[in-house]
Amino acid sequence: MANERMNLMNMAKLSIKGLIESALNLGRTLDSDYAPLQQFFVVMEHCLKHGLKAKKTFLGQNKSFWGPLELVEKLVPEAAEITASVKDLPGLKTPVGRGRAWLRLALMQKKLSEYMKALINKKELLSEFYEPNALMMEEEGAIIAGLLVGLNVIDANFCMKGEDLDSQVGVIDFSMYLKDGNSSKGSEGDGQITAILDQKNYVEELNRHLNATVNNLQAKVDALEKSNTKLTEELAVANNRIITLQEEMERVKEESSYILESNRKAPKQDRTSEGQALSEARKHLKEETQLRLDVEKELEIQISMRQEMELAMKMLEKDVCEKQDALVCLRQQLDDLRALKHELAFKLQSSDLGVKQKSELNSRLEEKTNQMAATIKQLEQSEKDLVKQAKALNSAANKLIPKHH
Repeated sequence: MANERMNLMNMAKLSIKGLIESALNLGRTLDSDYAPLQQFFVVMEHCLKHGLKAKKTFLGQNKSFWGPLELVEKLVPEAAEITASVKDLPGLKTPVGRGRAWLRLALMQKKLSEYMKALINKKELLSEFYEPNALMMEEEGAIIAGLLVGLNVIDANFCMKGEDLDSQVGVIDFSMYLKDGNSSKGSEGDGQITAILDQKNYVEELNRHLNATVNNLQAKVDALEKSNTKLTEELAVANNRIITLQEEMERVKEESSYILESNRKAPKQDRTSEGQALSEARKHLKEETQLRLDVEKELEIQISMRQEMELAMKMLEKDVCEKQDALVCLRQQLDDLRALKHELAFKLQSSDLGVKQKSELNSRLEEKTNQMAATIKQLEQSEKDLVKQAKALNSAANKLIPKHH
């Protein structure tokens, strides 16, 4: 956790510094399409998610940083306007989307640093949402909040009504920061390599988080398979029970018809006893009818549970697609790292100072690059297995449809 906090703080420093420098050079109001600004929000999102406590839901464990941001209006009254505006936006359906909109509105107000400082100073409130060793609970969170003061020189304007903040994939584009370090000065080479190594460490942490997410998805799929098997068994029992009740109702109807026919033909003195038998038959028929209604109600509940399971399947498939997009981004960043490694190796060979130290750093970079490539391959294999299991579960769920009819 300490390494994760350090890596996130370094990425926040790079992101804030790059955003301020590029915005001042641009000399105009920034909008949501500005790439450095988009990356800044992705880094902030990772910082706010670090160490979040998971809340259990029907679909598994859910982590959202919207809860802590809602507390700001209790600490700073001016933030109430932002929170109300976020809740009134019609296109936002998830807590993650509302949290992203809140960050953008706070930056437009130039109060993001003030709000984050007020939140970090209330550790007793944050402890409800974060683990004790989370970034927001430690010194790194206070440092990032201080760095955010520099963003007050930036003018930004966002139109969020047409922006899909719910389904955006928050992957950090390291190539933006790596390409900035292409300087020919030998004195800056060491600092560039150190920054690259820090970024590489963060990539490894991100891969570990993706592995944990895949494991959670695997657990969800296993749970859904067990639930699907149980529902299939219960549905079969319910269908057999309905068939039995229908046969019983037919038999009772036949007996009732027979008794009515006998009453028409029988003498008056026998009709009293037969009328009692008919009353008992009607009472039995009423009880059987009520029992059938109860079974149908139970069947409707089982159908509703199956629909919820299908919804969970769709959300799992969407989550798998998001992870695949993240893998594509990570592979692209790995290629950028390799290209930069070759360029740095060429520069190191032409330098007379610190050749031994720089070659060692280059070897370390190559080793960590290979490790990350192996990790990504493992993650891709895990993703393929998860997709296969999700398809199998979807096929099993489709087989239930005829049984419902």
